[in-house]
Amino acid sequence: MVRKDAIIGLHKQLLNRRDELKKLVTDSSEGSSASRATVEDSGDAAIRETRQGLESHLAEIEYNELLQIRRAISLIQEGRYGHCENCNKNIPIARLKAVPYTMFCVDCAQQRESLGLSSQDVHSDWENAYEFEGRLKDQDVRIHDLDLDK
Repeated sequence: MVRKDAIIGLHKQLLNRRDELKKLVTDSSEGSSASRATVEDSGDAAIRETRQGLESHLAEIEYNELLQIRRAISLIQEGRYGHCENCNKNIPIARLKAVPYTMFCVDCAQQRESLGLSSQDVHSDWENAYEFEGRLKDQDVRIHDLDLDK
């Protein structure tokens, strides 16, 4: 019951953070569309370009976080939240509280890091996705079940 209560709290936290990020993404896109009709020297232009580059990078980070949060919320709704996408073990509540949108336990996250994969590469990790889907549908596939003529 403690785990369930913690997940309910994390769900609220994820919803709040999602709303904050949505607002930030909306505000930054509106702010970048405002035209500037000021005269600037090359130094001002360089500072502006650097600032725009930094703002663009921060917006990308916020957008990626928003995607991960949406995925975590979806997993909560499906009842699959808090399980490692790699080994399917429960992710400790302490880790979920630290990074509520994590999809991996510490050991698997370290393995992925050593392979050069980030936590954002979940969608491109087709082998693990296929294995996870296979665990959900624990059934045998026979050769005659497959339509090989297509």
